[in-house]
Amino acid sequence: MLSPAPSKLIGRSPPFLHALALMERMAHCEAPVLIQGETGTGKELAARAIHYHSARREGPFVPLNCGAVPEALIESELFGCERGAFTDARQARSGLVAAAVGGTLFLDELDSLPLRAQVSLLRFLQDYRYRPVGGTRECTGDVRIIAAASPRLNEMLNTGAFRDDLAFRLNVLLLEMPPLRERAGDARILADHFIARHARQHDRPLRRLHAQSLRWLEAYPWPGNVRELDNRVQRALLLSDDEELLLDPGAMPAARPAAADAHDDTVHAFNEARERALQCFERDYLQRLMQATDGNVTHAARLAGKERRSLGKLLKKHGIKDDPLVAPLHPSSGA
Repeated sequence: MLSPAPSKLIGRSPPFLHALALMERMAHCEAPVLIQGETGTGKELAARAIHYHSARREGPFVPLNCGAVPEALIESELFGCERGAFTDARQARSGLVAAAVGGTLFLDELDSLPLRAQVSLLRFLQDYRYRPVGGTRECTGDVRIIAAASPRLNEMLNTGAFRDDLAFRLNVLLLEMPPLRERAGDARILADHFIARHARQHDRPLRRLHAQSLRWLEAYPWPGNVRELDNRVQRALLLSDDEELLLDPGAMPAARPAAADAHDDTVHAFNEARERALQCFERDYLQRLMQATDGNVTHAARLAGKERRSLGKLLKKHGIKDDPLVAPLHPSSGA
């Protein structure tokens, strides 16, 4: 079985160990891999583990975030372009497929790939041949494709927003990364790991978790999964001088107004009490959502099932963007 330490994949729960065993088997073949899972479950870490335990380990691991490249440029990003192929193509350049030859091309956020690029990728997967944008010469790309997608991919396949023939090509080997809420006991192991790592990184004394946090770790549903846990640990470590760390929202600085309301002896009218509870819920949810998505509003809207503009209005309403306590902490990988 893959060793968790070298691959930075940490946990002991049966669902996690099952995923590790699948990674090991997938590392010993060349077929395309599709990794599915919620945000923050460690999909890129899994892809790297497969690559670095495979026969291609000496070759490059080249990642591409499909949602971060403009639709008009994604084909040239993948396959390169010839000089003059489009307005800004002042010189010929190779693409990421060429950069990944002999290794692995990792397509992250596959569900963000535009339909036009889906056609080009499907054509490439048929025989691993391609032409740079604006060119006539045919090239061969000896790469292994590993793609990662959120559960949204299944909905897109049902609605026709994603080509099912491309999904069939990529979904030869399927790896599903379990969410943290289904990994009993792993939250405690991961929290201890993150405490030790961030204490070294920020030159802080090593702390232990408060007993209240230990109970809360297992009860909390972790919508942002391992990434959210990493953020919470780092935040608690940096903002507290106590010997024991409190991770639950009721103990966090941003949640103090809500805690004060809970101890208010005044009985308010029903509508007023409901409005106060709604405001507290909205702010806490939005804080957790933005932490889980590293402050990316587009990804946050997708996770919350809301329109980006609608989510933006809520964030502005609660002042989330300008609140330094909820700014993304940019954790290093290690889930």
